[in-house]
Amino acid sequence: MSKLVAIVGRPNVGKSTLFNRLTQTRSAIVDDTAGTTRDRQYGKVDWCGQEFSIVDTGGWVVNSDDIFEEEINKQVEIAIDEADVILFVVDASTGPTDLDDKVAAILRRAKKPVILVANKEDKGDARYNIPEFYKLGLGDPVGVSSANGSGTGELLDEIIKDMPEKDNDDEAEDNVAKFAIVGRPNAGKSSLINAFIGEERHIVTDIAGTTRDSIYHRYNKFGFDFYLVDTAGIRKKQKVNEDIEYYSVIRSIRAIEASDVCILMIDATRGIESQDANIFSLIQRNKKGLVVCVNKWDLIEDKSLDAQKRYEAAIRDRFAPFTDFPIIFTSALTKQRIHKVLETAMQVYENRKRIIPTSQLNTYMLEQIAITPPPSNKGKFVKIKYVTMLKDAVVPTFIFFCNLPQWVKEPYRRFLENKIRDHWDFTGTPIQIFMREK
Repeated sequence: MSKLVAIVGRPNVGKSTLFNRLTQTRSAIVDDTAGTTRDRQYGKVDWCGQEFSIVDTGGWVVNSDDIFEEEINKQVEIAIDEADVILFVVDASTGPTDLDDKVAAILRRAKKPVILVANKEDKGDARYNIPEFYKLGLGDPVGVSSANGSGTGELLDEIIKDMPEKDNDDEAEDNVAKFAIVGRPNAGKSSLINAFIGEERHIVTDIAGTTRDSIYHRYNKFGFDFYLVDTAGIRKKQKVNEDIEYYSVIRSIRAIEASDVCILMIDATRGIESQDANIFSLIQRNKKGLVVCVNKWDLIEDKSLDAQKRYEAAIRDRFAPFTDFPIIFTSALTKQRIHKVLETAMQVYENRKRIIPTSQLNTYMLEQIAITPPPSNKGKFVKIKYVTMLKDAVVPTFIFFCNLPQWVKEPYRRFLENKIRDHWDFTGTPIQIFMREK
């Protein structure tokens, strides 16, 4: 099951700086002004071979002049409810405050694993203030400086340690493919699920409150055997309340992470929108297989082959540079080509697990490399002598051994990927290529 870590705390304690440090990005806007973070911000963290998602939130405030106070606090509450592990960030340079006490009270009621992070320990005598945070009743504070990175390694060790263990039921289900149907609301996700299972119902929980885990439906008809993973639609922020948007994004992260292949639904009547590209990026970051399903094709006047080709070209142009994925034009209402969606998703799942024998890989790829060798750099020539494929990788991963791996740039890596895709069927699945020194 996917793991989610939420960063919470009062304003201006360094939550976004910590988010950027742990994700090794600059995605979150960092400023000394309190209340800078308003919208949700999420990313991926890889530590000691374990990946998890992390969510930044706005600062918790009460009785402030910020007109966004109520919506920001709703986002924080949702993040706390959805998370597996919570990072409660406090400011070691100022010591505990009344707002820290209020947030701590909320976290104690949540009954979730909480790691107390005393940030800004590098400022003056701040580290001598850290013991004062024991009064919050949330265990041992972990002193860090998100600005310079000190203590973050120990923090990541704590995060992994506090993550829930994998259930035995999950282990038994590892060999069963999991397909997540994702997309904007009203793209036909629920209709497609109903068409698949042959029942007029949505795959949703009947329990009131927030659902923590992805919702599965076992599909074992017509020779298929896989799990359908339901997900909330990712909405445009202008269309809905902030807390609904935030909840939908978190649900989609968890559903995508729990899947092997994502079926991305696009509404044919509305065309390709920015939200479709955002969901596509989310799928790519999580390295999942992809099938694009253009739904409501029965409502389009021009259903000619030329119209399909134009639509397909527009999708691939919007999602470039990754373009090697299947596109299927369907109608969930009339059940047109819905079985083709299942067949294609299963084929992408098989492609994702494909292993190429090392002998075949070297015979073909070394010949292609000899025809088109890597460009020389400052008079130095790269010689690739051997290639192998990792057998236990999450996605197809190829290792090329050469004398100067640092000189192999991204364009040539794409060339190698394209040659692999030309010769073997990896449609719908991302490929990773690494250069190693021999």
